Amino acid sequence: MLERFLDRTTFESYDDFMANFHVNVPENFNFGYDVVDQWAAEAPDKPALLWTNDKGECRQFTFGEIKKYSDQTASFFQSLGIGRGDMVMLILKRHYQFWFSIIALHKLGATVIPASHLLTPKDIIYRCHMADIKAIVSTGDQLIVDHIEAAKPECPSLKVLISTGPVVPAGWYDFNKGIKEAAPFVRPEQVNKNEDISLLYFTSGTTGEPKMVAHDFTYPLGHIITGSYWHNLHEDSLHLTLADTGWGKAVWGKLYGQWIAGANVFVYDFEKFEPVDVLHKIQDYGITSFCAPPTVFRFLIREDLTKYDLSTLKYCTIAGEALNPNVYEEWLRLTGIKLMEGFGQTETTLTIATYPWLEPKPGSMGKPGPEYDIDLVDENDESVEDGEHGEIVVRLPEGGKRPLGLFREYLHDPKLTAEAMHDGLYHTGDVAWRDEDGYLWFVGRTDDVIKSSGYRIGPFEVESALMTHPAVVECAITGVPDEIRGQVVKATIVLVKEYRDRADEALVKEIQNHVKRVTAPYKYPRIIEFVDELPKTISGKIRRVAIRGKK
Repeated sequence: MLERFLDRTTFESYDDFMANFHVNVPENFNFGYDVVDQWAAEAPDKPALLWTNDKGECRQFTFGEIKKYSDQTASFFQSLGIGRGDMVMLILKRHYQFWFSIIALHKLGATVIPASHLLTPKDIIYRCHMADIKAIVSTGDQLIVDHIEAAKPECPSLKVLISTGPVVPAGWYDFNKGIKEAAPFVRPEQVNKNEDISLLYFTSGTTGEPKMVAHDFTYPLGHIITGSYWHNLHEDSLHLTLADTGWGKAVWGKLYGQWIAGANVFVYDFEKFEPVDVLHKIQDYGITSFCAPPTVFRFLIREDLTKYDLSTLKYCTIAGEALNPNVYEEWLRLTGIKLMEGFGQTETTLTIATYPWLEPKPGSMGKPGPEYDIDLVDENDESVEDGEHGEIVVRLPEGGKRPLGLFREYLHDPKLTAEAMHDGLYHTGDVAWRDEDGYLWFVGRTDDVIKSSGYRIGPFEVESALMTHPAVVECAITGVPDEIRGQVVKATIVLVKEYRDRADEALVKEIQNHVKRVTAPYKYPRIIEFVDELPKTISGKIRRVAIRGKK
C-alpha cells in the first residue's frame, strides 16, 4: 500500500528520510475507497481491526469485512439523506461502530465531527450552532442519550439521530438494524475533491470556547509518517493506541497511518482505565506496538511488570503531553524498550518526533520531520539560536500552498485563522528550545512561560523536577505576579495518597529543596499549594488559566 503513495518506502538514516521522503497525492483522494477498499480488493482476509472490551468480548474484522460494513453503513446513511458536505457528529467511545461510520462518511463525502461522550447539553448545543450539524451517531448510553435529547430543541439544524444501542429512544434510528437492512451501496458520482472538508475537530482549548479545526480529504496521507515511521509499523504489526475516538489522537493512532501501513489496529473498549487491564491485553493478544500519553506510562511503571509476559511488545511511542525523563528511564529499566516521543497538534499531523534512526534523549520531542519546515522564532518572528526559547512555527511554502496534513482553517473564523497563519508562518503557540544536535525540547505554551527576575522559566521543566519527588502524583506550574521579581513560580500539587496527611510547611520545604537539587535553583516554586485535583478541560488538559485566576 505504501508504494501507492511513496516513491521510496525505506530509508537508511534520518538525513536520508529528510531528503527523500515524498508523498504523491492522488487527485480526489478518499481514504475509504483508496485505502480501505483497496486493501479489501488486494487482501480481503487481512486483519484490520481487533476489537475487545472490558466484558470479555472480542471481534477480529478483516479489511474485507470493514469494506462490507462501511458500505452497509454508507447505504444506511444515504437513505437518511446524509451526503456530501453534511456535518455528522460521532459520539461512539471506542465502539467498533466508529470505524464503520467514519469510513462510511468518507465514502459519502460528508464531514465527520468526532466528539467525546463527556459533552454536556450546553456543549452539544454550541457544536450544533457553530457547525450546523445535521446528524448525530451516538452510543445508546442513557446519560448520553439524555444529553442529546436535552440539547435537541435548541439545535434546529439537527435532523437525524442514530443510536448504536442499547437505548434507542423514540424518533431515533437503530444503527445496527439500519445497516443490517440497508440496500446495496451505490457510490455517489461525485464524492469529494481534495480540498473538501472531511474532518472537523472542536479543540478543547485551555481558554475560551473550542475552535473548529477543519482538515481536508488529503489529511490521512499526512499520517503515513505517523504510522510507518514513528510508530514503526508494518503489515504484521498489532498496534494499540490508548485513545477515545472523540479525540484527535484516535485518527492519529487507530486509523489512518496504521491502515495505510497495513497494521492490525487493536482496540480496547473500556469504561474505566485500569493499568493491569492494559498489561493483560498486551500479554494475552500479543500486541507489538503501543502508544499512550506519559500519564499512562506513569501508572504502568507502578505495577509489578514481572507478572506479565510482554515479550511481543517491540516498540513504544509517547505523545499528548511532554515526557518526564524519569518515566522514560524507569520504563526502559523495566522493559528494555525506549519510549519514542512525538509532537503535533489537532491542527497538524506529526511535526516533531524521535524517529527510528534517532537515539532518544529522555525529555526531548526529537527532531522535525520532512513534511513540515519547522523553526523556532522570537516575538518578532526572527529565528532564535540553539539554546534559546522560541515559538515552534511552520514555515509555509511560497504561493499559499499548505504542507500535507496542516489544517485548512478554523471554520467560519477567518480572523482566528489569520492570527495563526500569517506572514508565511503557522504559529503553534508552543515554545521549545533546540540543542546543538538539533533535538527540540518542549517548554510550554507561549502564554504559560514565566518571566521571573529576567529568567524565562518553562512550566514543563519545573513540573518534570517535581514529578521525581515521591509525594507528587500530578502538578501544574504557573506564574504569580510579584512586585520585585515580576513573577514567581507557583506549584499546584496533587499528592499521592500516602503523603496527604503530611501536607504541611515541612513538606513544602522538602519539595522546594528537592527541585533545587534536580534543576536550576532559580526555577524552584516559591509558592506551593496542595489540592485534591487540578482543573482540566474536557479533553484532560490542565487549565492553567483557571489556576492563575484563582484567588
